[in-house]
Amino acid sequence: MSLREKLASGKFVVTAEVGPPKGVDIEEMKKNAELLKDRVDAVNITDQQSSVMRIGSLAGAHLVKQWGLEPVFQMTCRDRNRLALQSDLLNAYVMGIENVLCLTGDHVALGDHPDAKPVFDLDSVSLLAAIKGLEQGRDLGGKELAGSPRFFSGASVTPCAEPLEPQIIKMEKKVKAGAQFFQTQAVYEPRQFETFMQSVKHLNVPVLVGIVLLRSAAMARFMNTNVAGIFVPDALIEEMDKAEKKAAKGIEIAARLITEMKDMCQGVHIMAIGMEDRVPAILDAAGL
Repeated sequence: MSLREKLASGKFVVTAEVGPPKGVDIEEMKKNAELLKDRVDAVNITDQQSSVMRIGSLAGAHLVKQWGLEPVFQMTCRDRNRLALQSDLLNAYVMGIENVLCLTGDHVALGDHPDAKPVFDLDSVSLLAAIKGLEQGRDLGGKELAGSPRFFSGASVTPCAEPLEPQIIKMEKKVKAGAQFFQTQAVYEPRQFETFMQSVKHLNVPVLVGIVLLRSAAMARFMNTNVAGIFVPDALIEEMDKAEKKAAKGIEIAARLITEMKDMCQGVHIMAIGMEDRVPAILDAAGL
């Protein structure tokens, strides 16, 4: 069954991420993908994550499909205008890639090419609308297509943002534009996530809670200071600080969060950020 079919059937789904390399050696990417094979329902291929130049998400999605996994093709609007975005969507579809996660994208100032010119011709909402147009047989210029694609379109949301209302308004716009599922930014506060899920119940769209694996207390403090909408509670930071085996504690915390939030949503999206080898242990600990 596809990711779309699994979510429609009510199955609790598990997705993870694979980051393409900065260079053409794909062996580590392949090794990470193999670790996730038969353990997750789909894998996101990140699109120049943090504005760092790498192999593109389209090539990465094509590779993981060849390796026997179902890809989620991440698309950011930072680097391509509407011509290139629509073309890459058609490229993806003819390669058998149907899951697309639409993101506006981090600004280039954050990455390794800060002098690059950002595009942002579209944003995540208008990209979703463009996909809907392609599915209806026309491009953004109103021209008819010779054959229409059919995508399973997703978007992101930040459940622990304060204030929360702008996130809900943006989420409603994304659903109206065509979003069929959501993967969230990292969540470390189950009660806050429960409040969010109650607030968006009327949208009737699958939500996969985002789990970012903690490496250290320093990583948690860095996210609290630098990443908007993510807050790691002091109690979890203290746990990481006191733990002799940091890797094991990070796995334990991730599994605990999944267990606490599993009944609140339709799936989990695990972002291991270079620690993909720990994902199977997280799933084992969470009973998934």
